[in-house]
Amino acid sequence: MTGASSLATAERVARIPARPRTWPRTLGVVGVLAVLTALTATPALGGVEIDLGAIAKNWTNGADRIAQMLTPDLSVLPRTWQPLLETLQMAVVGAAISAALAIPLSMWAARPTNPRTPTRMAVRFVLNMIRAVPDLVYATILVAMVGVGALPGVITLVLFDVGIVVKLVSEAIDSADSAYMEAGRAAGGTQTQINRLTALPQTWPAYVSQVLYSLELNVRISAILGLVGAGGIGRLIDEMRGFYRYDALSTIVLEILIVVVFIELASNILRKRLR
Repeated sequence: MTGASSLATAERVARIPARPRTWPRTLGVVGVLAVLTALTATPALGGVEIDLGAIAKNWTNGADRIAQMLTPDLSVLPRTWQPLLETLQMAVVGAAISAALAIPLSMWAARPTNPRTPTRMAVRFVLNMIRAVPDLVYATILVAMVGVGALPGVITLVLFDVGIVVKLVSEAIDSADSAYMEAGRAAGGTQTQINRLTALPQTWPAYVSQVLYSLELNVRISAILGLVGAGGIGRLIDEMRGFYRYDALSTIVLEILIVVVFIELASNILRKRLR
């Protein structure tokens, strides 16, 4: 009896396949990445020109700037309150307008909620074009069109947020369970009723999560848009950079960091409550 069980155990062990050898494939991938890196860093082959001598020569300048930024000048804080408030206003208004626009656009861009292929493809094409243009390009054009201030910044944030939120929410609708929508269609419901009663409740958590994420992004982006005159604290950042006030610039960066962390914590609390 013991001999039979030992024989069966030996047969099972013999049938276990050998562990595949993955190191040749890993070595090949590493080799390919090394070759591509070398090619992109070789100026003669059209790669990026890296001047190590210039880096070594100018390192002291970078060290001086870093030393200045490690000693923030808090006396600049009173000048930052109004631009920072304008940045927050731009972020909130841009997120609110894009959130309102994202609901119908997400429904039109998803296959289960918009079975009409021409309109769905047209919406997706327009959204792809919106996402293809960088936000700084939007801000530069809008500043030339409507003038310096918060308005071009808000419009830029709306375009940026719509492109992101609609894409992610429409993909969530495409991957959601469509059995409820099919049941509503079989019961004689219109497409609008099906979208409102079945698709929207399923994608509501993803929609809220993406809107909150866009709000977090807006604070960072609006700080950059001010560099081209689109309002916010970016104009003050550009001013301090122009006067080589890196100690004051460090204070502004820390201030933005605190605001972003606070918004992220509030967003996480809201996400947990909405689950």
